Amino acid sequence: MCICVDCRWVDRCQAYHAVERQHGAVHLSEDPDLVPEQPRIHISVHDLPGGQAGIEWDVRSCASFEAEPGRWQRLRPGVELPR
Repeated sequence: MCICVDCRWVDRCQAYHAVERQHGAVHLSEDPDLVPEQPRIHISVHDLPGGQAGIEWDVRSCASFEAEPGRWQRLRPGVELPR
């Protein structure tokens, strides 16, 4: 899972914004202003039915990460946590 969901900067981060774009998700912010230091994005490819392929993007480490457990969920109450 992406560490961003528990990061203080998730709604301001340009790396998370890129992950949202790749997933076709609604952005937390249309104009994020934080350029994170050394984000490491893990990309995995998996098989889907009908010979399709799915791509999963997750930030696994980041020098700018500041733990704030539940931050994403507080910004999107009632919305299922992204996978």
